[in-house]
Amino acid sequence: MQLEATTVDIGTTRPLVLLNTVDAAELGAHPIDRVRIQHAGETTTGIVKRTDELVPPGTVGVTEPLHHVRGTVDVTLAGAPHSVRYVRKKLDDIELEADELEAIVRDIHESRLSDVELSAYVSAVYANGLSLEETKHLTEAMTDVGEQLQWETPVVADKHSIGGVAGNCVTPIIVSIVAAAGLTMPKTSSRAVTSPAGTADVVEVFCDVEFTIAEIESIVEETNGCLVWGGGVDLSPVDDEIIRAENPLSIDPPGQLIASVLSKKRSAGSTHVVIDIPYGEGVKVESLVAARELADDVKRVGDHLEVDVTCAITHGTDPIGRGVGPVLEARDVLEVLEGDGPESLRLKSVRLAEMLLTHCGVDASATEILESGRALERFRRIVAAQGGEPDIESTDLEPGAESTTVRAERTGIATRIDNRQLCELARRAGAPLDSRAGLVIHRTVTDAVESGDRLYTIYAETPTKLAEAERLADRLEPVRVRSKADALVERR
Repeated sequence: MQLEATTVDIGTTRPLVLLNTVDAAELGAHPIDRVRIQHAGETTTGIVKRTDELVPPGTVGVTEPLHHVRGTVDVTLAGAPHSVRYVRKKLDDIELEADELEAIVRDIHESRLSDVELSAYVSAVYANGLSLEETKHLTEAMTDVGEQLQWETPVVADKHSIGGVAGNCVTPIIVSIVAAAGLTMPKTSSRAVTSPAGTADVVEVFCDVEFTIAEIESIVEETNGCLVWGGGVDLSPVDDEIIRAENPLSIDPPGQLIASVLSKKRSAGSTHVVIDIPYGEGVKVESLVAARELADDVKRVGDHLEVDVTCAITHGTDPIGRGVGPVLEARDVLEVLEGDGPESLRLKSVRLAEMLLTHCGVDASATEILESGRALERFRRIVAAQGGEPDIESTDLEPGAESTTVRAERTGIATRIDNRQLCELARRAGAPLDSRAGLVIHRTVTDAVESGDRLYTIYAETPTKLAEAERLADRLEPVRVRSKADALVERR
């Protein structure tokens, strides 16, 4: 069928082809079918979207990835890519071979899978899991698609947390300590997947996080470290597409998580990595047994990739820090670097930094580097190198103007703080898209609480989002307070 190509902008980066329903019916094309477009001696493929209004009969609309298509084109039906069969195999809980996983990764990278098919892949992995061999092959395939950083130094330090703990933004502190100790630490981080703030969201409060590879190399040469968004460069770019599909479902299955983390680490040129695996009620990994199993798998995949990985299994029941949300977590980070701040955040940052220094064979004290002010000085250098204001103070970081405080309805003891519920509340308030939204936690587990004491404060940038968070707070109990007698029974 010959049609006139016209460009359309419907806010997508997917290679969509808009066909009027009349032309689609004649062609026999259904939604998310593929069509082959021949133009100027070239052939390209797009995913069908049927419409009654956006394009008239006789015209084919092409979205941004296909904007090079012009003039009169020949449109025919095309079959689905082979990787769709492999997605179906995974839905049937059949283990995939290396070449099948490579095909899925390649087609995700080249935007050949529709959003529905990508969601089906994510759902299949969530429901049926990945074997260790599948995880190894997937990690390799994700690493091989995209750029890879290379460094002259033989030791390149890195750290990653699998997440799930509210306020767990230790990375900027660790990078500042490790870089000040003389190690190279080019830290690429993710934006939020299921949390109210990823490390990149927090760092963006201070400075830019999107840079080219050449710019990253320059920043690291100047400061020994960087704090950048991995999605801003072409390092394991398929990971970002998969995260985009996981985000609405708030899922992060273990095998995919390992492939996500280690493909980024290998692409960043990291040689020595510490992986933080928090466990406990209300976080991603709920038991010590599961945490140990995950740590073993991470190490095995790391060995396969020739990346020296060690895991820190940490208790994740309680939040780390006081703030949850980009600006509030950024304030905690800067307070710790300034010599104050939440003790839980300072202690975990120092312990992980010490572990990473030892893992890299460096004889230095993380505590001394932090307390001497060397870490703060290095953090300010990194912020300046990334286009931020180096002299920013923690007191400059203000949360959203709309707020409400939830208070205790009884006297007793705080027996549990639910990370998952705190994250749900912060996201409902607008985090991470609204950087000043989130909440501040006023109590920790085992604290004595009087009736009327503050438990947590919710911040939002608009009254509407604050009201939405308040309605959710009425149904949840993120900070559980019990009488002393009930608390003793609960502990038993």
